[in-house]
Amino acid sequence: MKVKTEKKAPFIDMTAMSDVTVLLLTFFMLTSTFLQKEPATVITPASVSEEKVPEQNLVTLLITKDSQIFMSIAGDRDSTYSSEKMREEVLLNVVEEYNKKHPNKKITLTKADVNVFGNTYMFGLPLSQLSDWCKLPAEKRDALLDPAKNKGAGIPIDMGKDVENRNEFQQWMLALYNTSNPNLAKAIKSGKGIAIKADATTPYSVVQVVMDNLQTLKMNKFTLMTALKTEED
Repeated sequence: MKVKTEKKAPFIDMTAMSDVTVLLLTFFMLTSTFLQKEPATVITPASVSEEKVPEQNLVTLLITKDSQIFMSIAGDRDSTYSSEKMREEVLLNVVEEYNKKHPNKKITLTKADVNVFGNTYMFGLPLSQLSDWCKLPAEKRDALLDPAKNKGAGIPIDMGKDVENRNEFQQWMLALYNTSNPNLAKAIKSGKGIAIKADATTPYSVVQVVMDNLQTLKMNKFTLMTALKTEED
């Protein structure tokens, strides 16, 4: 005589799977690098180069299609030379040099102003507007950095041949060159610490002015950021 066993619906305990999923999501969230907001959208030209630009110890020079220049500073993973601290240090050095040359138009910054700049990913305005800009609400600061809303946005630059009277772009780059962060200084000297990111429609003459300014400062090595070519290209 055969005994019939009662049929039961299969049951799978998903508790362990849920725990693993949560752990994986947490891991990816903590280790991922999120894209930072830039003042303008730049579509870089295509090339076949597959060399990656480093994420740390890097100065990115963004050149818009309207020839405006912005700058971002990425420091080290080490908290001693973090991006925020590097931005604050470079800012104070630039302001110090600016005040020496403009004793009647000195820039005065509070600790809060310096902190605002340290937390700003990308900057580009004349130094004379810096103090007022730091005191504005976040949305107004963003608006002043937006080339579409402010035609005066961008770091002032010229042909830069007068080494006795350096333009503001050169002052920023010199402050970066003399940073206390040995890894950033080493990267800049080796050519891996400066990346030029220009829009594909930006006139080459504008990009050349930036490169000429860097070479005037003996910064002869830098990277041009491009997008990887597709089969259609």
